[in-house]
Amino acid sequence: MGRGKKIVIELDNVWKSYAEGNVNALKGISLKVHESDFVSIIGPSGSGKSTCMNMIGLLDVPTKGKILLDGKDVSKLSENELARLRGKKVGFIFQQFNLIPTLTALENVLLPVMFQDQSDHSRERAMAILNKVGLGDRMNHRPSQMSGGEQQRTAIARALINDPEIVLADEPTGNLDSKTGKGIMDLLVELHEKEGKTLVVITHDPRVADYAHQVINIIDGQIVHDHGMEKSFVWKNK
Repeated sequence: MGRGKKIVIELDNVWKSYAEGNVNALKGISLKVHESDFVSIIGPSGSGKSTCMNMIGLLDVPTKGKILLDGKDVSKLSENELARLRGKKVGFIFQQFNLIPTLTALENVLLPVMFQDQSDHSRERAMAILNKVGLGDRMNHRPSQMSGGEQQRTAIARALINDPEIVLADEPTGNLDSKTGKGIMDLLVELHEKEGKTLVVITHDPRVADYAHQVINIIDGQIVHDHGMEKSFVWKNK
């Protein structure tokens, strides 16, 4: 997968250490994510997959190694510089939804642009995205008035508001039942296929990983299995 397409983000021999170097969360991770790829990073709790996600999403910097974004080493950038890049390049979807309870769905979706662009265009775009994810009739509801699936769809809409090149989803079905989780994964697949978004999903669930074109298996801070193949996009009920 990815042959002939540009490399959007690359981790080159990335190490991440904590506790003054006594704990290595990542041990020489190298991987490439190409434009419009659908990649899943899978591993058990404590495997290092969340730390790897933080590297891909520019939320953290490596102890050793390089992070290349569009071929440029961003490993040594300041936090402010990384924050600007994240705002332009990456849309985040979290397991806990991370919605502001006092805001409506529409207001939550507008949060990433609140301090950048208060134009009518942003509001129109947010409404269009909420319609796209099936929440056209729920945009004035607060999180407490929505189901878990509706809250996650709101979070997906928020991730798309800045039209990011990479959508990074951390356990996007982790707090949802199987039926709702399948609906969320179907929505992510549709966004990937119709809009060509580069999609990286972090998960411990093989059913979720099976949606991806490429699966990267991380255990004890190292890639132990990395293969690319076309998947069937079928939610496999155990």
